[in-house]
Amino acid sequence: MRGGSISGVIVLIWLVIGLVAAVQRGYFERDDTNCAHAGTTIVTVIAGPLNYIGVNPQIDCDLPEPSE
Repeated sequence: MRGGSISGVIVLIWLVIGLVAAVQRGYFERDDTNCAHAGTTIVTVIAGPLNYIGVNPQIDCDLPEPSE
């Protein structure tokens, strides 16, 4: 049972480091949020410590336009 709690703590620390990276990059300061910006922010948080070794995830969303 102890292994589960240790891995949970590791995952939590991983995500906190990713959140710090997203804050440092200013991803939470913008008011105009779109699909690409939200996706990039989420992937940055999930990438966690990898952000500090050069990983710079970015998402590009091409949503279909509504028909007229």
